[in-house]
Amino acid sequence: MSGSGKSTVSEIVEEVLRDAGYKVEVLDGDVVRTNLSKGLGFSKEDRDLNIKRIGFVCNLLTRNGVVAIAAAISPYREVRDYNRKEIGDFIEVFCKCPLEVLIDRDVKGLYKKALAGEIKNFTGVSDPYEEPENPEVTVNTDLETPEESARKVLDKMIELGYVDIERLKSAIGTEDEEKIKKRLEDLGYI
Repeated sequence: MSGSGKSTVSEIVEEVLRDAGYKVEVLDGDVVRTNLSKGLGFSKEDRDLNIKRIGFVCNLLTRNGVVAIAAAISPYREVRDYNRKEIGDFIEVFCKCPLEVLIDRDVKGLYKKALAGEIKNFTGVSDPYEEPENPEVTVNTDLETPEESARKVLDKMIELGYVDIERLKSAIGTEDEEKIKKRLEDLGYI
């Protein structure tokens, strides 16, 4: 849901993977809505189409050796399952955070507007959010630091063989050694 930490966790994962030399692309929900899905609304059909478009791009990127990270609100299980089948090398990350915490955070002021009825079809307020039944990773962004959440995602990627821990560590020794070393220390890899 909005404000759950999708972009923050994605940015950390992206940075670690880029430092290790992986090709990475983040498909941020707000950016996709501005470009790839401009004109779509927030009906279930439009939301499903938006997520399918993101999945399509992720599939293309993945087939070409790029780690694709989708940081978008995807409220419906059916379309997430569709993308899982289409993409193959797929990890569903559930950014779990209680609604009351999201309302307190309200980084963009959207919950205030949704609760006042100024925004219709707002996920978690006036539109449903179907929690994943079996996500590969659940991050509890109200209880974990962003680094702890990113570590969980990276650990699953390592476990599934999508990325290599030795390659992550090999980034140390580059011109950004101190920054990379600090990031890996924060994540507990060294």
